[in-house]
Amino acid sequence: MMPWLLLGLGLVILLLAGDALVKGAVNLSLRMGVPALIVSLTIVAFGTSAPELLISVNAVIDNKPGLALGNVIGSNTANVLLVLGIPALLTTLHTSGCRCLKTYLYMMAATILFIALALTGTFTFISGLILLAALAYVLSDTFRDARRHRRDNHTKAQNGEDEDVEGADPDMPWWQIMVFLVLGLIGLPLGADILVDNASIIAREYGVSDAVIGLTLVALGTSLPELATTVMAALRKQADVALGNVIGSNMFNLLAIIGIASLVGRIPVDPEFLQFDLWVMLAASLMLIPFVFFKFDIGKGWGIGLTSLYMAYVTFVLM
Repeated sequence: MMPWLLLGLGLVILLLAGDALVKGAVNLSLRMGVPALIVSLTIVAFGTSAPELLISVNAVIDNKPGLALGNVIGSNTANVLLVLGIPALLTTLHTSGCRCLKTYLYMMAATILFIALALTGTFTFISGLILLAALAYVLSDTFRDARRHRRDNHTKAQNGEDEDVEGADPDMPWWQIMVFLVLGLIGLPLGADILVDNASIIAREYGVSDAVIGLTLVALGTSLPELATTVMAALRKQADVALGNVIGSNMFNLLAIIGIASLVGRIPVDPEFLQFDLWVMLAASLMLIPFVFFKFDIGKGWGIGLTSLYMAYVTFVLM
C-alpha cells in the first residue's frame, strides 16, 4: 500500500509544482517584456510538459529507459483518446475555430520521425540532437508566423488574444513570482523522483515491466493536467481550443522530452513498443484527420468511441 500512496504523493507534487512553474515563468517573462504570444509558445508549453520531461530524464538516469519511452508514447495516446474523449462526453467540442492544420502536419511529421528513430532500436545522443533540431525548426517557423500575424493584425481582438495566457496575472507581486519559481524548480525533480521510484517498486511487485507502467499508470498521471484543462474548457463552452492544445502537447512530447532525455543517456526501444504501442500512437494521431481537415465536431458519439478505444488499449496492455 505504501508504494501506491507515495506514487500518488509524487504525482500530486508533480502537478502542483508544474502549475507553480508555469505561473512563475509566465509572469516573470511578461514582467521582463517578453511578448505574451512567445511565452505561450515556449515557457507555457515547456512548463505543462515538465512532469513528463522530469520523469523521463529521471528514468534514464535511474536506468529505467522503458519507463521514459512508455511515458511519452502512452501520454500521446491518452491525449488523443482520453483528453479529447472525456470532455466530448460532457459537451460538443466545436473544431471549426481551431486553425491547427499546419501544427497538425508538423505533429504527424514529428510522429513519423520519432517512429523512424525508434526502428533503429535505440535513441542515442544523435537521435536526441535530430529531435531537438526538428523542434527548433518548428518553433522558429511558429515565431515567424506569429510576427507576420502581429504585423498584419493590430486589432483589439488580436491584442486580447495575445494577452490571454495561462497563469498570467498583471497584479502578481515579485515575491509571489519568485515563490512560484522556487516551488516549481524544487518540486518537479522531487515529485519525479518519488513517482519513478515507487512506480518501479509496483512494477516489480506485480511482475509488470517498467515499459507497461510507463504506458499506463505514469502516462495517465502525467496527462491529468491536459485532461483537467480540457474538461474545464468544455464546461466553459470554450472547448474549440482543446484540439490545438492536444496537437501542440503531443508534438512537444515527441521532440522535446525524448530529445532531451536522449542527451542524458541511451534509451533502448522495447520490442513491445515496435510491435504494438508505437502503431497505436500513430493510429490515434491519424484519428484527428476528420477534426482537423473536415472540421467535424467532437460530439458524444465520438467521445464514447475515443474513450472506449483508450480503455480497450489499456486493458490489452495490462493483459
